[in-house]
Amino acid sequence: MLIAGFPAGAFATNCYVLAPAPGEECVIVDPGQNAVDGLEDVLREHRLKPVAVLLTHGHVDHMWSVAPVCGARDIPAWIHPDDRELLTDPGKGLSLAAKQQFMGGKVTFTEPDEVRELADGATLGLAGLELVVDHAPGHTRGSVTFRLAAEQVMFSGDLLFAGSIGRTDLYGGDYPTILKSLARVCLPLADETVVLPGHGPQTTIGRERATNPYLVKLADDADAGPRGAGPSRGL
Repeated sequence: MLIAGFPAGAFATNCYVLAPAPGEECVIVDPGQNAVDGLEDVLREHRLKPVAVLLTHGHVDHMWSVAPVCGARDIPAWIHPDDRELLTDPGKGLSLAAKQQFMGGKVTFTEPDEVRELADGATLGLAGLELVVDHAPGHTRGSVTFRLAAEQVMFSGDLLFAGSIGRTDLYGGDYPTILKSLARVCLPLADETVVLPGHGPQTTIGRERATNPYLVKLADDADAGPRGAGPSRGL
């Protein structure tokens, strides 16, 4: 199994490439701002051929480069239907400050030529891999995670980070909803499950269950969550 990742752009969004082995077909997860050159380096180094791009959600820091990446390789992009509108109007999911700083009315976004929609519980057979899709709203309405069940690996997007969770104060975000998603999607997983998040370092479910204040509280009482200002990582 080959998984390579790098932080892309000013948002330092983790872009991942996964394949059964070097020299095989591969899948790209979350090609963010200025991800094209980094992706080309990874693909060249490992002699990989992309067959699809998967998006954990529609925020611009995760899909900035999706159209050029898909267009250059003639491959589809996969996104949950509840976030599809953000492919052409990503400014809707930004704070005012971020919109002014990173877009400024000068950047135009379009859908890739082929867009396929993700469904909760679906298993995607791509590049010789089987990825399970879990709809996990709360950060956005269409947030999902992707699990390589056989490898005990989860790409969590902005649902779960090392020591924190995704913010819920932007368009489509909802704090009670993300807590329900964390309880439903993350808590049932084995402690050994490796979590590859949208920002920051990798972690494990066991580590987060024991030390992440949000998961600790959820593990104690699935119907309640921590109070306070809440998380702030991600867009």
